[in-house]
Amino acid sequence: MRAELLNSILSELNGSTADIEASAVLSTDGLMMASMLPAGMDEDRVGAMSAAMLSLGDRTSRELARGELEQVLVKGHRGYVLMTHAGNDAVLTALCKPNARLGLIFLDVKRAADSISKVI
Repeated sequence: MRAELLNSILSELNGSTADIEASAVLSTDGLMMASMLPAGMDEDRVGAMSAAMLSLGDRTSRELARGELEQVLVKGHRGYVLMTHAGNDAVLTALCKPNARLGLIFLDVKRAADSISKVI
C-alpha cells in the first residue's frame, strides 16, 4: 500500500511538468522505496548517489553555517538532478531537462516531498 501511494505521488510529480524526466524516493541510506526512472537507469546507482550527495550537502551546510539543508541541485549539460529530504527518513530525487523552469520544479518537488513525508 505504501509503495502504491509513493508511486502515485511520483506519477503526479512527473506529470506536473514536462521538465521532470524521472523521479525516485529513497531511504536516507540509499535504498530505493519507489521510482519512476527511465528503462536502463540503475536504481541502485541512483539510490547510492542521491544518498551520498544529500549527506554531503547536509554536512557542508552545517559546517559552513548555512543552516538546515533544503536541497541539493546538480547541473550538467544534459540536465539537472534535484535532491531534497522528504521527512527525516527519505530522499526525493528528480531528474530534470536542461532548459527546465526551476522555480516551478522547486515548488512541485517541495509539495511532493511534503506528501511523501506524510506517507512514510
